[in-house]
Amino acid sequence: MAAKKSAKKSEDHFNADDFSKYEKARMVGSRALQLSMGAPFLLKMDQKALAVLQYNPVRIALHEFQEGVLPITVRRPVPGQ
Repeated sequence: MAAKKSAKKSEDHFNADDFSKYEKARMVGSRALQLSMGAPFLLKMDQKALAVLQYNPVRIALHEFQEGVLPITVRRPVPGQ
């Protein structure tokens, strides 16, 4: 039973290498559009952190992606199903 829990935990673990460059671009671009339209940040950032990112929605979205907090899922079609 412990093996099932550890297997489940490894499935939920976020790894940026699991996505293709196209999937990553789609997720970051979608989140950047949301941010530019006034969506709240998903990470707590102070003024210094925002200044480092230059208040750029794409950079903020990329930072959120790297932290693994984007609420965007990727659906991959499986052949034959």
